[in-house]
Amino acid sequence: MDWYYRHSIHVLQRAIQEWNNHQDLNFVINFGDIVDGKCPPGQSLDAVKKVNYEFQKSNRPVYHMIGNHCLYNLPRDKLLPLLKIPGLNGLAYYDFSPIPEYRIVVLDGYDISAIGWPQGHPKTLQALEFLEKKNPNSDKNSPEGLQGLDRRFVMFNGAVGREQLEWLDGTLQDATKLKQKVIVCCHLPFDDVASDKEALLWNYDEVMNIIHQYNCVKACLSGHDHRGGYSIDSHGVHHRSFEAALECPPDTDAYGHIDVYDDRLLLFGADRMQNTEMYFNS
Repeated sequence: MDWYYRHSIHVLQRAIQEWNNHQDLNFVINFGDIVDGKCPPGQSLDAVKKVNYEFQKSNRPVYHMIGNHCLYNLPRDKLLPLLKIPGLNGLAYYDFSPIPEYRIVVLDGYDISAIGWPQGHPKTLQALEFLEKKNPNSDKNSPEGLQGLDRRFVMFNGAVGREQLEWLDGTLQDATKLKQKVIVCCHLPFDDVASDKEALLWNYDEVMNIIHQYNCVKACLSGHDHRGGYSIDSHGVHHRSFEAALECPPDTDAYGHIDVYDDRLLLFGADRMQNTEMYFNS
């Protein structure tokens, strides 16, 4: 599998080349895990810089979000400036409007997390206390013995904090006033049909409770679950977790582009990434 990981940079190079030839492309977005979590110590910074260098060959703006593999390699205070993530005070959530009709909301799924923050940081301590209550295993990365949706309570996941939840609510209020359609992006998925239960955001239910209060959110897109998946929830919100480039055997690909319309999103995937039609409820 490490052999596949080493080939993922070639997948990125082919993706950038294709995207640069796409006249109508507005921006590029990376769903996290820019580097393998088992990158040898001392090589992490160079590895991230190497992959980021390839992203910088894009002739469109590039947006990033953080994943657990990123945080195994570099602390947030080094990672966020390197990837030009526009969050404030070490936070990595933000939004932007590539066209007036749409808003992209990027959430920080490791806002409350046992990885990435300094050892004694309040967010680290909050995450460790939470895991101690939810996961009885000595190895907090193991879901052994946990049942159903509780299998998400492992250290390689995280949560969206209270301040960020309030920001999300305010952002969706604003998008509603502006009659914008919203696509919510996060490294961690929010729906157990589109993803393994082990990959879900700890407090995905709190996030979805806010999202379901608004008709503006049309889709939630994610990484983390490398196999990919798709579902439509009870409120008509589309959930799509993307197939990972780092799982591609040599000479195969997993990237794509999305065409946006007033009534749908159309994902056109390359090779291992499945095409997906996402039609909105009227």
